[in-house]
Amino acid sequence: MMNYKHERQVAVEAIIKSCRLCQAIRKGGLFGETMKKEDQSPVTVADFGTQAVISRDLLKAFPDDPIMAEENLAGVPTDLQEKIVQHVNTIILGVSHKEVLAAIDRCNYNGGPAGRFWVLDPVDGTRGFLRGDQYAIALSLIEDGRVVLGVLGCPNLPFDMNQPDGPKGCIFISVNGQGAAMRLIDDPFEKKIEVADIDEPAMASFCESFESTHSSHTDSARVAHILGVNASPIRIDSQCKYGIVARSDASIYLRLPGKAEYQEKIWDHTVGWLMVKEAGGEVTDINGLPLDFSAGKLLSHNSGIV
Repeated sequence: MMNYKHERQVAVEAIIKSCRLCQAIRKGGLFGETMKKEDQSPVTVADFGTQAVISRDLLKAFPDDPIMAEENLAGVPTDLQEKIVQHVNTIILGVSHKEVLAAIDRCNYNGGPAGRFWVLDPVDGTRGFLRGDQYAIALSLIEDGRVVLGVLGCPNLPFDMNQPDGPKGCIFISVNGQGAAMRLIDDPFEKKIEVADIDEPAMASFCESFESTHSSHTDSARVAHILGVNASPIRIDSQCKYGIVARSDASIYLRLPGKAEYQEKIWDHTVGWLMVKEAGGEVTDINGLPLDFSAGKLLSHNSGIV
């Protein structure tokens, strides 16, 4: 079994850079640095800047590895492109306009059942990012359809949910067969994490998407009632939900599709899937089937997440 030591180090360093980039951009106010995509979902300079930074780091370390990522520059106006380049240059000095745009657009791999490739969601939970709430940067490595490494940066997540005003900015790291760990962005000390050891459903707590369009809150409430769960749901954006399950702040994560035809994107789940599994938990779809990351960009063989 490979230990993925080099891949782990490169991925963690890339996520740290990107967390700092997102924090700086968010602090600046994002005036004129946001647009809507064709599906009317928001995208910001942080999404594009993060994709450029991580793409460049991976290209330098693993030049033969393709990348699948959420964003592309189609329809991005010139003035917004210039702002993306400016922000990237605060993290990587001297990088040219052409290099930044090429780094973003090279992340166009379609995935599949064979070979090795990286999967990136540069800002998972963009609406949470815009609200000043929770968001994540998710980077994973897939080999022959299996997720073997995942690093999740949560720049605004408290290290301890019981101390919301304490240190913030968590990085979750998981490697196949090596368990899961958590650290702060600015502190290299890693803490092993495990899922909650809950025997009685009434003792459990669950989390779900902040946006009801992403997961049916009504159906989640029905499930909680049937199980006898009394605690109010924790509603946050992004794969931070996987993080708080993996470190036992919540016991259950439900993502129940509001529309039967909806299909999940793999970049929304690869890192979280591995993290919860390595922390001793289980992840399936709503039919109890394992998640299949070998079918391209979509979890087309699955429905929902439990």
